[in-house]
Amino acid sequence: MSDRNEEVKKLAQEAMQDEKKLAELGETLSVGSRRDRQQAASALSLVAKSEPTLLVPFIDNLIDALNRPEAQTRWECLEALAILVDYDARSCNKAIPEAETSLFDEESGPVRLAAMRFLCKLGATTENRSEKVWPLVDEGIQCYHGDLEFGDMLLALVEFSNGKLSDSVKQEFSARMAFDAANGKGTLKRRAQQIIDNLA
Repeated sequence: MSDRNEEVKKLAQEAMQDEKKLAELGETLSVGSRRDRQQAASALSLVAKSEPTLLVPFIDNLIDALNRPEAQTRWECLEALAILVDYDARSCNKAIPEAETSLFDEESGPVRLAAMRFLCKLGATTENRSEKVWPLVDEGIQCYHGDLEFGDMLLALVEFSNGKLSDSVKQEFSARMAFDAANGKGTLKRRAQQIIDNLA
């Protein structure tokens, strides 16, 4: 596994120094084999963490890759897109239909979590976007409440609650978390209360 990680790191480093290599990785997301796509997605996710501005021209490639069958390609691309929201939210907005499909992926917890993170990050940017993503986020809260990934999803929800949300989203979000704030235990109770406080 560590050899694979080293290979991915090397690809990411090369791509950050060479536009042609970066473009090849973007291309691989749609034309490569399953393994090549996963590797390209992992490398691009690393690029997003180090040099996000380099990936802005490849947002459409990342969105298109959310239609690939393998989970890893999708979650790595969603993670990259969540980072890129800060640089070009308008282009990332086009990923909402694919992110919705990923949010309700029955096979993969990491894909669901990455989709929730992306939607929360995007929805926090403007009142209009908050209204667009809220029905999906709300359904996700209800579907995955108590699941393994829900603790991590809560962190994304806290971030969302700090965003530029419309009044109607604030009210519905606050009402959605009220039960956990009153009846939850430990971290769930604390985060639910934190969300309600942020929305007040």
